Amino acid sequence: MVSDGTMSTQSQNPPHAVDQVDNRSEKEKAIDAWLPITSSRNAKWWYSAFHNVTAMVGAGVLSLPYAMSELGWGPGVAVLVISWVVTLYTLWQMVEMHEMVPGKRFDRYHELGQHAFGEKLGLYIVVPQQLVVEVGVCIVYMVTGGKSLQKFHKLVCIDPCKHIKLTFFIMIFASVHFVLSHLPNFNSISGVSLAAAVMSLSYSTIAWTASLDKGVQPDVEYGYKAKSTVGTVFNFFSALGDVAFAYAGHNVVLEIQATIPSTPEKPSKGPMWKGVIVAYIVVALCYFPVALIGYWVYGNGVDDNILVTLEKPTWLIAMANMFVVVHVIGSYQIYAMPVFDMMETVLVKKLNFPPSFMLRFITRNLYVAFTMFIGICFPFFSGLLGFFGGFAFAPTTYFLPCIMWLSIYKPKKWSLSWITNWICIVLGVALMVVSPIGGLRSIIVQAKTYKFFS
Repeated sequence: MVSDGTMSTQSQNPPHAVDQVDNRSEKEKAIDAWLPITSSRNAKWWYSAFHNVTAMVGAGVLSLPYAMSELGWGPGVAVLVISWVVTLYTLWQMVEMHEMVPGKRFDRYHELGQHAFGEKLGLYIVVPQQLVVEVGVCIVYMVTGGKSLQKFHKLVCIDPCKHIKLTFFIMIFASVHFVLSHLPNFNSISGVSLAAAVMSLSYSTIAWTASLDKGVQPDVEYGYKAKSTVGTVFNFFSALGDVAFAYAGHNVVLEIQATIPSTPEKPSKGPMWKGVIVAYIVVALCYFPVALIGYWVYGNGVDDNILVTLEKPTWLIAMANMFVVVHVIGSYQIYAMPVFDMMETVLVKKLNFPPSFMLRFITRNLYVAFTMFIGICFPFFSGLLGFFGGFAFAPTTYFLPCIMWLSIYKPKKWSLSWITNWICIVLGVALMVVSPIGGLRSIIVQAKTYKFFS
């Protein structure tokens, strides 16, 4: 199996003297063997299952009952189910497109983009969106991790406990990543990822079983909370962004598939798809019970994090918060890995730095420090989700794969494939337009009362 980097680079560079090309490819091979995405290709199908669960089931699941309260029963259930189906379809497309050119693998989202839209345009379309998603998720998870630690501290340590600022909890959470981010590639974080996937199922189960145990609240209301029509509409838009965020694992799917071995007889899409199906069943088991039971029990009185609404039994909710912390640690690593890969690729291939431990040590620590700093400055959690959710998640998850599929495979007009893709594109574009509007408004409303480094 030729390393893909060599193929793509040789196709860009005109062959000079023969020995130069050979040197180039040896160097290329060495670089590809060092870069995080392409260095290890011996993953099993179940790796893809738990990597996908960790990437997909974010802390977003805990805001689903709140999103339901802003959408209402009918639209809420419809949006959840349609999103599940559409994103499963677009994920299938990406798994299929990973090896559609014989003898070549598109190991990164932007490589597929370059194949679909051309060398330059592909980069300009995919990379900014992918970076917004991955860096955005890392920042949001810094805040989530910090908030969950703070909640755990509040629950466990009653009186006389000193109140510790969120800033410090975010720093405590970040300290883990200053260590973990030095694991070289996806396969080396599979243990962290497995723990995270198990945790996501655990805290989702705690969230809905504890709600069920409480039973429907006596003063429950299912109407919209906002007093004005404008407020209701904006909240509705923002909730759409929350749901989009909940289904956003596509940004790392090709990078996960790149770790699975592949031969012409046994392409990687077989084991990958098996893993995706398992992951999506787990996603359904996490999302639907939490969203529906949480809303059914608390109605529109639910908080934007269901664990906040469930205060008792204390030990159980404290445990669930700790599970969230472990899961978010895994998710952060999954989303940071492609960013590390991009940074290291640029440094080594474009700026000709020699691949070394020191290079990795400095770049990765700087990245963790950057996401920590931004998280400390802007910890308004749910508004950021809605904003990022619509802005970058909708394209990369809902319709970019469809546009690539149409541009590469060119299905017949009005054929089933053509119609399906266009439906996804229309839904995705609508989502992209409306949810940042709602998210931005809730950021503005929350920012009014916000003090820096509080």
